[in-house]
Amino acid sequence: MNIAETHSQEETRALARKIGERADAGTVIGLTGDLGCGKTVFAKGIAEGIGVKEHVSSPTYTIMQQYDDGRMPVYHFDVYRIGDVSEMDETGYEDCFFGEGISIVEWADMVREIMPEDTIWVSISRDLSKGEDYRRIVIEDEV
Repeated sequence: MNIAETHSQEETRALARKIGERADAGTVIGLTGDLGCGKTVFAKGIAEGIGVKEHVSSPTYTIMQQYDDGRMPVYHFDVYRIGDVSEMDETGYEDCFFGEGISIVEWADMVREIMPEDTIWVSISRDLSKGEDYRRIVIEDEV
């Protein structure tokens, strides 16, 4: 387990970028934390580490967005609006999780039962007493 503290979006992205740089095909990263804590910022950093040049945004309404311009495909999921885990079947998530790319799942704790055993779990939290941009990031099973 690795615990990091960041004090800006740039620091958060830089930390995530390092994970993306070391990630291999088949890596699945589960992001957890409250609304507005920085999950999408973290996902952007991972995608940058893979070499994605496209604009990365949260796929809240589409559930999954694919980026193909990096060294491997990036499958970015946001499952916040999933009513039941069975809805994930419609996304083809298994092909993504066990394919040739990296999968990043925001709100992954909502679909924990389908997450692979070797998921890298990233929990992001805020502490306003330490500043608006402070984040505590706990990474379990880092690449």
